[in-house]
Amino acid sequence: MPPAPASVLLPRFEFERDTFAFANELVWEYEFGADGTMRARRRQPPPAYAHRCFVLARAVRQFLYHARFEANAPRPDEAEDRARVRQVMRRSPCVPCVPEARVVFPGYAGLRELSRVRGALLKAECGGAWRSYVLRSHWRMVFPISRRHQAATAQALTARLRGGGIPVVHLVCFPRLTIFLVLVLFDRRESGTRMEFLAYDPNHPEAPAALSYDPAARTFSMPANRYWPGGALNVIEIYRSRWF
Repeated sequence: MPPAPASVLLPRFEFERDTFAFANELVWEYEFGADGTMRARRRQPPPAYAHRCFVLARAVRQFLYHARFEANAPRPDEAEDRARVRQVMRRSPCVPCVPEARVVFPGYAGLRELSRVRGALLKAECGGAWRSYVLRSHWRMVFPISRRHQAATAQALTARLRGGGIPVVHLVCFPRLTIFLVLVLFDRRESGTRMEFLAYDPNHPEAPAALSYDPAARTFSMPANRYWPGGALNVIEIYRSRWF
């Protein structure tokens, strides 16, 4: 399957169309103290679909790179939808295909509608939890991440977004394991003296997440949410090539 030439533009990413309707469920419930302490307890009953944030982020880009939706066409049966999903999932999350080689999904306006109708199918076919841990890129977080690296990362992410791409980033605080998350970035805007990247968070598919970058401190941060107390973190871009 030939990759798309550089002159071929990807479809513009639309959050309400191009993301999953279901979430990567959290294994833990978190409580954050005013002093920054964190307590966690296992969710009861245990979640049925967890440890798949990387799986869902990868799949979002695979569908953008390799699928086309035709809402007005007759919708096929589940077996045909499964075959088409499998075709997409066998393709690269790094290299898009030419438009004429895209897998066509008749009867759906986009991935979000497909995931509402075929949620169980997509959960079964997008990959197991092990895919969130067995990644070549994970080695990078064990090495020091400098402010220079983060400044270069912010510049690279900005360039990819301006070029029509949707970069995928791994958020870490290693050696602390307070966050181990992946986001799909789809837009960037200025917010005072900061940059703000809008993102799809597989843990929270209801609305876009915000990842900020402070050029003066050369530091990324994310506001508090139900699994993160808020504050500074490091960002590593992944799925940017066949090797990383």
